Amino acid sequence: MFIRSLVASTLAAGMLAAAGPAFAGECPANQMRADATKAVTHAPKGVTDKVLSQIDLAGEKVALKGHLMRVRQLEIQPGGIVPWHSHGDRPALIYIVSGQIYEHASNCATPILHKAGEVARETHATAHWWKNEGTTPVVLLSFDIQHDPNDHNM
Repeated sequence: MFIRSLVASTLAAGMLAAAGPAFAGECPANQMRADATKAVTHAPKGVTDKVLSQIDLAGEKVALKGHLMRVRQLEIQPGGIVPWHSHGDRPALIYIVSGQIYEHASNCATPILHKAGEVARETHATAHWWKNEGTTPVVLLSFDIQHDPNDHNM
């Protein structure tokens, strides 16, 4: 009986995977399209950004002169906005420590909800903005590689 249940649940999971479900914190496959969300001009609102630590990569084995590997903590207040920005030369991983927040990505026709415990990937193809539509602050840890020292760091 246990084997039959295991096989049945494995088959059900396989059928769901074949249907192309969206993973937590990602754009659903049927909502992905180029230029789905246009750039907006929102200014930063209710956001603090603190560099916790960084490493100059020029002196490391990868020898990326002019690049810093950083860990930053961002806190976004209710109603707060992280303005439109691109990751053309600044890949990042964003860990949602607490709260939940919506990402408005250029390649997704619907806002993407990110919840505590999830990780958002930001690659060269990422352009987006974020908004805390909840009633509590959202805390994010950003692990990025910065190239442009004039980048607004969001």
